[in-house]
Amino acid sequence: MEKSDIIVVSRDRGEKGNYVKPFIKGLQYTLGNFFKKPITVQYPDQKTCRSERWRGLHKLNVDEKGELKCVACGLCAAVCPSQAITIVAREEIGGTRHPETFEINELRCIFCGFCQEACPKGAISLTKVYEYVDYSREDFVFDISKLRTTGEKWNC
Repeated sequence: MEKSDIIVVSRDRGEKGNYVKPFIKGLQYTLGNFFKKPITVQYPDQKTCRSERWRGLHKLNVDEKGELKCVACGLCAAVCPSQAITIVAREEIGGTRHPETFEINELRCIFCGFCQEACPKGAISLTKVYEYVDYSREDFVFDISKLRTTGEKWNC
């Protein structure tokens, strides 16, 4: 091996004492935050505010007479990308249509809000309920009666 083939690698380790300055800066930051008020939320006693655009569980709206606004047009089911909505329509005397069955599988739903936007009558809306839990999968399939009362339990 010739002298020109040897490559010398030197590491720049710095001088002694270069670690003290960053250590003091870190300690200052830690002590500065130690005496500030914590930002922890005591859930479930305190709840954080949701944005106006938050989309939670679905709700079927009723008119001033207490009847469903839904006319079973099927637009919400057609626009749903995850196919979570199932509607079976019935036609009454006089040509009015109402849903015989209206089901939303909340486990399949991606909460995109397309159903709310597509509804011409404003019959379906998304509440701010975000903490719905249950023990069986069947309890996440919402029918008409469950969709009418969504949000009452949570004051939404």
